[in-house]
Amino acid sequence: MSNPVSDEARVVPLRPAPARPAAPETEPAPREPLWRDLVGEVLRRERQAQERTLKDVADAARISLPYLSEIERGRKEASSEVLAAAAHALGLGLGDLLSLAHGELARRTVERRRSAAAPHRPYRGLCLAA
Repeated sequence: MSNPVSDEARVVPLRPAPARPAAPETEPAPREPLWRDLVGEVLRRERQAQERTLKDVADAARISLPYLSEIERGRKEASSEVLAAAAHALGLGLGDLLSLAHGELARRTVERRRSAAAPHRPYRGLCLAA
């Protein structure tokens, strides 16, 4: 008896194929904001309101420009010392910065509750018009 050899290669995947998520019927609820995002947005908003550059504020706070940029974009979780230095460079106290971030969090929390109370769901039924 002869044993025929196949010309086809057998492929064995090293990793399983990623599962494709099912298409959601409704929009997902907005995620709760992270504290670093809120603080970064407040710092950026205050800096831009004063028409100051990142370099100017970074120099005044004695923080590297790339690090301040990452804080503003919510990429880095800054220490209280760094946040205080950035706030002072903008003429704010640390309490002012945290109070502004808290106000933003409260505003977004109200928005999330409103959107959760009345979710938008597409109508998939039959509509008849006369």
